[in-house]
Amino acid sequence: MTRIAAVHGTLAPHRYDQSEITDMVARRCLGDGADRRALDRLHRAAKVGGRHMTLPLEQYDELDGFGAANSVFVQVATDMGAKAVREALRLAGLSAADVDLLVFTSVTGIAAPSVDARLAGRLGLRPDVRRLPMFGLGCAGGAAGLSRMHDYLLGRPGEVAVLLSVELCSLTFQRGDASLANLVATGLFGDGAAAVVACGSRRRGEAAGPTIVDTRSRLYPDTGRILGWDIKDSGFQVVLDPAIPEVVRRHLADDVRGFLDDHGLKTKDVGAWVCHPGGPQILEAVGDALDLPDGALDVSWRHLADVGNLSSSSVLHVLRDTLATRRPPAGTPGVLLAMGPGFACELVLLRW
Repeated sequence: MTRIAAVHGTLAPHRYDQSEITDMVARRCLGDGADRRALDRLHRAAKVGGRHMTLPLEQYDELDGFGAANSVFVQVATDMGAKAVREALRLAGLSAADVDLLVFTSVTGIAAPSVDARLAGRLGLRPDVRRLPMFGLGCAGGAAGLSRMHDYLLGRPGEVAVLLSVELCSLTFQRGDASLANLVATGLFGDGAAAVVACGSRRRGEAAGPTIVDTRSRLYPDTGRILGWDIKDSGFQVVLDPAIPEVVRRHLADDVRGFLDDHGLKTKDVGAWVCHPGGPQILEAVGDALDLPDGALDVSWRHLADVGNLSSSSVLHVLRDTLATRRPPAGTPGVLLAMGPGFACELVLLRW
């Protein structure tokens, strides 16, 4: 089994109340004097109290296109990523020289050399470290990254893998775009990073977190246009269809129950639900689809209220908080789940 040795989450340096971000969005997307009642309503409905941003709010007006925003992404993602990985390794009692695989996921910027390659020298990774940069998985990237680490460590049980997620969602906000999708996204997404250290079954002596028992991926038919990006000259223009919660209600229960059935488990046996906080309607759809008891998704709801949706980093922050506050008894199963463009679902079966 793959064992999770440490999880560390970090946030972008500038924190603002939701109302302050709403004011910035009104200025950038609607213009002076525009009717902003719909924007205010959408941002209140996100149930987010505040978020962390890569730049001071006044500097977003200076980003004049995709190139400028992406240059900030490369620099900040590398800096935040280095800090996140160093701290996760410290918590795991390991050094950079112990790392055999570095997985990097993001959907909010692009780089070649990729961010993982830029980190290798800064962190002191070995020259023979294997790298796996992943783009396009969106909010599902954190769960998918855990799955790919698990796949690797099953074949190399004496090794160590690190997953790094960095999402700087504020850099994708589109100036002058008053579409419903953009206004919803600007009220929901924040900036952060997370790193996870995992060890194969023959690697002994590291901190004892839960094990990864199994993973599963699902792509849903005829849903390719409900979530993702349209790539424009101005950058990443969000595709965000109101039908997403209904897709979750229609498909998720069968997938999760089938996954659990393969291991002789039922939803009532699960002691920890580590769910990506995609937004209020997504969390409500997950709870309804799986008929979860009150409080089962409390950690995800708190994360959403405190910092918003960090795309692929969020489910890893929820995992960190679950380990810190709701550690179940030894042997208890848990399910980590996240959804993203495709439309797709990633499931990870954990055992404490």
